[in-house]
Amino acid sequence: MFAIIQAAGWPIWFLLLASVIAVALIIERTLTLREGKIVPRNLLDQVIAVYNRDGISDDVVNRLAKDSPLGQVLAAGLRNFHSSRYVMKEAVEEAGRSVAHDLERFLTTLGTIASAAPLLGLFGTVIGMIEIFGSQSPAGTNPQQLAHGISVALYNTAFGIAISIPSLIFYRHFKNKVDGFVVQMEQDAAKLVDIVHGERTDYAQAPKGR
Repeated sequence: MFAIIQAAGWPIWFLLLASVIAVALIIERTLTLREGKIVPRNLLDQVIAVYNRDGISDDVVNRLAKDSPLGQVLAAGLRNFHSSRYVMKEAVEEAGRSVAHDLERFLTTLGTIASAAPLLGLFGTVIGMIEIFGSQSPAGTNPQQLAHGISVALYNTAFGIAISIPSLIFYRHFKNKVDGFVVQMEQDAAKLVDIVHGERTDYAQAPKGR
């Protein structure tokens, strides 16, 4: 491995740094963006059951907000359950935007690496070409410098592509996953708003909270 790095020349260190960052972000987002952690199953049903049985209290809302991102959105609505439907919906939407921003954390960096890695590889390729042309002299071609220039050009191009492809795939995957979570949270929050204001019949009518 060290021999490959040495043959690729100093431009490869930028690509190695980018690859380390990309791997770290992929692992972090994989562990963070788990469905059970973001939108726990049956959380809405549990919230409605508690609301029907006990009404709303600050303790319940605070515990819900700490439960998960979906819990944060639902808690924002419940904090305003005495207000009009419009105000409650606005509170939910504001919380949803904040949660969506948190879920997209580091995705911009991963997308930037996916876009920049081929350019870094191209930069290494240009450096290699410069060395290739530098090996030409009136006295003849320097084989050692020519071989090193070719190695720098090819290795950097290959590394840049190898880093870009998985980074782009995971960026798209995480982006779509976040979009799906946001849609699900919006749907659950809309159900909660309708239930609190007595506009849904698929759940038992909820009594007014405390």
